[in-house]
Amino acid sequence: MRIKNSPEGQVRDLFSEPETASILTTLLDQSEALYVKKLSLNDRDWARNPNKHQAGVYIPPAERDGGFFPPLVIRPREDTGAPEIREVFLDIEWPTVGQTRSARLVHYTSKGTETHLTRLPKLPFGEAAPASLLIIGRRGTGYRATVIDSQSDEYDVAHDALSLPPDFRSGVFALSSIRQEREDRAVSFIEEVLEAFFKGRFPELAAKHSAIPTTLELSVIARRRYLDEAGLTSLDPFELEKPGDALRAISRGLEYEIFKDFQIRARSIELARMLLGDDPSAAGLEKVLRSIILDFPKIDALLLSAAQQRKSRAGYSFEHHIEAMLLDGGLPFEKQVVLESKRRPDFIMPSRAVYEDSSREHTEALVLSAKTTLRERWKQVAQEMRNCDLYLATVDENIADNAIRDMASQGIRLVVPESLKNSNTTEYNNQESVLSFKTFFEIDIRESRMPCWISRGIVGAEG
Repeated sequence: MRIKNSPEGQVRDLFSEPETASILTTLLDQSEALYVKKLSLNDRDWARNPNKHQAGVYIPPAERDGGFFPPLVIRPREDTGAPEIREVFLDIEWPTVGQTRSARLVHYTSKGTETHLTRLPKLPFGEAAPASLLIIGRRGTGYRATVIDSQSDEYDVAHDALSLPPDFRSGVFALSSIRQEREDRAVSFIEEVLEAFFKGRFPELAAKHSAIPTTLELSVIARRRYLDEAGLTSLDPFELEKPGDALRAISRGLEYEIFKDFQIRARSIELARMLLGDDPSAAGLEKVLRSIILDFPKIDALLLSAAQQRKSRAGYSFEHHIEAMLLDGGLPFEKQVVLESKRRPDFIMPSRAVYEDSSREHTEALVLSAKTTLRERWKQVAQEMRNCDLYLATVDENIADNAIRDMASQGIRLVVPESLKNSNTTEYNNQESVLSFKTFFEIDIRESRMPCWISRGIVGAEG
């Protein structure tokens, strides 16, 4: 928000920051509180389709009345018997479009609890991919907002900074509390690092924390914790009500948090040694500054390596958990088999022999590929199809309608978590080529293919 500070109407920006700072960084660093919402289709479509009834973003009642937004007031009306209209106007700055808009938060009581934030700029919403984030920062009485596209690198930054769970929809965040919670969790480690440094035991501490578990080891740790917390004994997909949601919760939520704890310890010590060295008597401000300047390429490479490590872990994690689910369900498959085409599908079912049998029926084999995020990489898997159905499992929320249709035209069927298939933030609902993991296991495997595999003797009749 910008407010007048002189009779001439000059404005003062309540969010002042260097021009080089990104909007997201400014919001995270300088806001007192943030309102974050994963945009639904209706929250975006009004900006692209003028025939849409909704003209803005839906705000849940609890967040509307939670203190982040100004309180609503009753709008005076000539017809005193008409249902109340409760509203408030607030100036919101939109740096990406260079505008400050007087937005309207309005509640038509005749429509129940439905409340919308309207009079917003169309451009940020019209260009946003599915599951993008609306982030509004508040500082004092000022508001600043941006839309973080779900296909951008800043999307992951926002998720990490706010520790958004996989099933996040919307919420208000007090940033001071987030910072304090993060510091409280790290207190014991900080004390351990300080003690090791001043006692000249940095190398020993680095050796202790340098080994991050492999992706396979992390997946086992995460599954065990998930099963213990859920009171389950296995990931048998036929016993789980929502097997896809379980995969998503483990790989995108639980395991990622476990991995981050390991990585923060390993990388922060590595960076500290790079800046300070191992000799506490030689450390000082001058040494730190010289290290930052002279060793910047090394620092940059370290941070880039950490980011790449996070991304590569996600792909392997998803694959490991799908494999565990196939094993727990007693399903036949072969993993990462090198085919004549030099392709290496993630999973072939029921076996490579059946897949390569020229006399088999189309439905007797299938290829299951796993990718946490798709973007353009889905085009790589089309070559893995050989007279069989190709399924592409993903937990990606931001696939646009046209990409889904392109995949369907090439015979690729998407398999997604149950909550994403039915979500109003994705484009998956009502798409025949997109099915949930539950449907994949119950219908496409057990009903359509298992009888054939049983007749071939690949699995027992009890399967």
